[in-house]
Amino acid sequence: MGTVADKARLEVEVINAVRAPVEPSFVRSVLVRASSVPEVMARLPEWTSSIAVRITGDRELRRLNTEYAGKDAVTDVLSFAGSGDHLGDLAISWAMVVRQAAEFGHAPIDEFGLLCVHGMLHLLGWDHATAPERKEMARLTRAALKASALTLAPGRL
Repeated sequence: MGTVADKARLEVEVINAVRAPVEPSFVRSVLVRASSVPEVMARLPEWTSSIAVRITGDRELRRLNTEYAGKDAVTDVLSFAGSGDHLGDLAISWAMVVRQAAEFGHAPIDEFGLLCVHGMLHLLGWDHATAPERKEMARLTRAALKASALTLAPGRL
């Protein structure tokens, strides 16, 4: 019988551009477990694919958001589609993670896990522009976070 990692067909590269108390193994485990959610697994390629996660700061997220989305503002996570066997890249502001965790009343590591899952869902084609899309994305996010035993404060999703 195979493990979740065997079934996931997902490799995760982690780049720490700022000091953040996040182990690369944690990032990998969250995304691999998220990929075990049936709807998520169904959208993964049949072959092994990859995601790169860059943990960075507000300045870089603002620059990327301005350059690629035309929004001159700091954001928490950005996703950039890849090609071939590379699903894409995620850029996450650790400073924003800390602020949002404090605002909602849960641990920064739980907020970070949420943003990893959120970005991965975007890379796989989900969006949250309409109410039904938001509802579905929140449902999938909850399922993915549950697989990693991460809990968010009520009202976060």
